Amino acid sequence: MEPANLFTVLRRYWRLLAACTAAALVVGFLLTPAGDAVDNGKWQCKVAITPVAGAADTVRADQVLSYAQGSAVTTAAAQKLGVKDVAGLTARRTVAAESTQMLLFTTTGPTQQSCAELAQALSEATITGYAQESKKSADESIKRLRAQADAQQAQLDELQKSVSRANANDQAKLQPQLSTATAALTKTLGAIADLQNYSQTDAIQQWGSIDAKELGGSLLSSPSRGVRLTLAVVLGLSLGVVAALMLSRMDTRLRSRDGAEEAFNLPVIGEIPRLSRRLRRLREPLVTARPADPATEAFRSLRSTLLLTGPESLSAQFGQGGLDPDDRRVRRAVEPAPVVLVMSGRSGDGRTTTVANLAAALGETGRQVLVLDCDFRQPELNAHFGMDEGPGMAELLSGEQLTDLVDLIRPTRVPNVALIAGGHATAYPAALVLRAGEVLALARRYADVVLIDSSPLLNANDAYDLVQHADAVLVTLMAGNVRPEEADRVSELLARTGVPVAGVALLGAEVATGRRNRSLRLPGRLGGRPAPGPEPGRAALPRPVAAEPSRPEPRPEPRPEPRRPDHRRPEQQRPEHQRAADGRREPVYGAGEGGSRRDGTTSWGRRPAELPPEEPVETTMQLRLGEDR
Repeated sequence: MEPANLFTVLRRYWRLLAACTAAALVVGFLLTPAGDAVDNGKWQCKVAITPVAGAADTVRADQVLSYAQGSAVTTAAAQKLGVKDVAGLTARRTVAAESTQMLLFTTTGPTQQSCAELAQALSEATITGYAQESKKSADESIKRLRAQADAQQAQLDELQKSVSRANANDQAKLQPQLSTATAALTKTLGAIADLQNYSQTDAIQQWGSIDAKELGGSLLSSPSRGVRLTLAVVLGLSLGVVAALMLSRMDTRLRSRDGAEEAFNLPVIGEIPRLSRRLRRLREPLVTARPADPATEAFRSLRSTLLLTGPESLSAQFGQGGLDPDDRRVRRAVEPAPVVLVMSGRSGDGRTTTVANLAAALGETGRQVLVLDCDFRQPELNAHFGMDEGPGMAELLSGEQLTDLVDLIRPTRVPNVALIAGGHATAYPAALVLRAGEVLALARRYADVVLIDSSPLLNANDAYDLVQHADAVLVTLMAGNVRPEEADRVSELLARTGVPVAGVALLGAEVATGRRNRSLRLPGRLGGRPAPGPEPGRAALPRPVAAEPSRPEPRPEPRPEPRRPDHRRPEQQRPEHQRAADGRREPVYGAGEGGSRRDGTTSWGRRPAELPPEEPVETTMQLRLGEDR
């Protein structure tokens, strides 16, 4: 995975990363106490015992080892620590002679503090106990030596008396005996003095400090709580990254341009970046509220692509000079406005947002745009234009509160854009949509472009019934909202209608992954019939062409098409000079109305100019309107 795509995945799952990090931090805080103790660790402490200076000749290592291994030392240590389980302390300590002059205690424990306390207690118990045992042994030796000294002293006194009574020759003979007795007594008294000094001082001592180290601890068993929590954060973040990558692998929802083109088998003609929460709450189209925003430029790019690849009637230069209101009315009567149906597979695909902003972008070109809210299940277009609820398409199609179509056309604050809201539907929405053909035929003559917002295709059949009345279809897709199988179903349904599909508008677009799919077959311009040989079961695809008003592209002779009924009213069927002069009422298209159109533009009617004029046929809607008047 490329670094850019990795960062995109991490940004998509940032909540998961934050949750894993917070959970690891909380767990690490709860499981690691403050200070140096670590409850879930294992520690080992070592302490050495050696003879004191000058006592090396009198202390025997085997005697000290034998005493340290006895139960007296462990019992004394348990009493000092206040522990009743003497056997448990015995299992946690080992003692061995490191050398002839050093004894080594090794203790283990769950925490550093408990391990060190046990080692210290064993060391002190050994030193104190061995000193007591040595003093007791010395006292017994002193007592025995004192008795021996008394006997030697009595023998010496007898010899001295014999020497004093003897003559000179006998004294010479007794003098060696007297010297031997004196030397023996002196030696005994010296031994008694040494034993007295030995019994008054410790024979062994602790060598250095306690050596403690951690054994088999976890990552959170650092001696510092701050370090432990830092390790917990790193561990939680790592787990979050792994979980995000796994979810990204398992998530098959369409998020990129390449994925959308492959799933729909349609070109993506517009990529709209994700809008922030603040921009989504605006009560007017983003194109007029934030003209310099990157998303606004993306909607303008979508408009330009739609004009270049859509029906020829969309690329006509209305509103750029050359037509006054009467001429515009006459032109609309001859060449009705094109109808663009904006639809989506599921709800939440940004369909209504696209309609509002595309209408505002088309209004910037001078075209007068009429927006019809045919989403009777959840009408929201009035909120996107900052308008209150009122009568609209529901009342018009059901025959309630209807005097004329123009009475329901409400100007918006967006220049050159008017709206017929969804209204308040009292009948079943599917029954209303079935009657939309007559209303759309009349609406074509009140604008340069008619945009329709509909219900989601996979959730309701409304959009499928409206497709037959449209000149082009624009599919919207919110990144991460549709799965490939759902996109394939939308493409299959559109292919059955035969209506040209301009392409897909991808909202919330992400960075494209891999190479683009170059195998898409793009037919000719959407104004005519699709190019021969499209893939079975797929919607027809447009091919971008350059707009050349002065040099129209030559095309073959059009095939005869089924004749459609003329939906013009009687006054619209009169000659053009009479229709222009009778002053028929026109709807107001905001502050931006008044643009003109250059001369010499090509004809952009829906029917070829070569077809003969059609017979006027009054529809049910026109008859009802005539009866009302």
